[in-house]
Amino acid sequence: MIRPVNFAFNAETAVNNSFQTKSNDATVQQKAVEEFDSFVSKLQANGIDVTVVQDTAEPHTPDSIFPNNWISFHQGGTIFLYPMFAVNRRQERKQQVMDTINKKFISDKTIDLTASENQNIFLEGTGSMVLDRNKKIAYACISPRTDKTLLEQFCKQAGFTPVAFRANDANGDAVYHTNVMMCVADKYVVICLQSITGENERADVEKTITESGKVIIPITLDQMNRFAGNMLQVINEDGEPFLVMSTQAFESLTPAQVEELKSYNNIIHSDIKTIETNGGGSARCMMAEVFLEAK
Repeated sequence: MIRPVNFAFNAETAVNNSFQTKSNDATVQQKAVEEFDSFVSKLQANGIDVTVVQDTAEPHTPDSIFPNNWISFHQGGTIFLYPMFAVNRRQERKQQVMDTINKKFISDKTIDLTASENQNIFLEGTGSMVLDRNKKIAYACISPRTDKTLLEQFCKQAGFTPVAFRANDANGDAVYHTNVMMCVADKYVVICLQSITGENERADVEKTITESGKVIIPITLDQMNRFAGNMLQVINEDGEPFLVMSTQAFESLTPAQVEELKSYNNIIHSDIKTIETNGGGSARCMMAEVFLEAK
């Protein structure tokens, strides 16, 4: 997780991120740091290992708090680097982050996909793809930030099977990142099936999830807009699973949904409203989960 030093509304990403809303609050950075620190404290209080890297003021990277878009970590020691839509987000790939990871974890292979930025072709990490790491399935809704050919290239190199589809929000705009409309956990999948525009594609996604042995927990478009799809299941140091989300997402869920989710794992939620509003991302976007072996 990247602790922000100059968090702000990013006009470059707002062109296709309908979740962003610019605020005139002069204390956005201060509030974002407070929300970030509180979030990390809640994770650590539940025995979850968090590697925090302090961001740098230069170069200015207003969205650095969302590292999962430019890097992902995989079992076996592989790191992937991804091409980013917004030019100012490409500067988030800072050496100090790599140095911190390499000091703590074992990695012997880096696959760099960033050259496709030169062709305006993008695949924004585990924002563009929601990975079922156990079943080796990569779910992805195609958008200006998620190229199907590059998705297939990643899957070939990482050993995943691609499941591509189209998804729109309530306004009919393409969902910019797959991880705002679905979350894959060990035994279930939280997903906004309503957002998948084609009946055949929706049926294919449902079939894939069901055949993978996981239960579908559907959410509505309204719940998706409140980041109920932007969740991540993590494991603490004792091997206990937790589902992590924002407080806004948690409060959008029905009592029945909360009860069902709690039957699989405990829930951790934290108030990150400033980050969600200005950044257009939520709890899952703030965490780049590490599957590398610790040194």
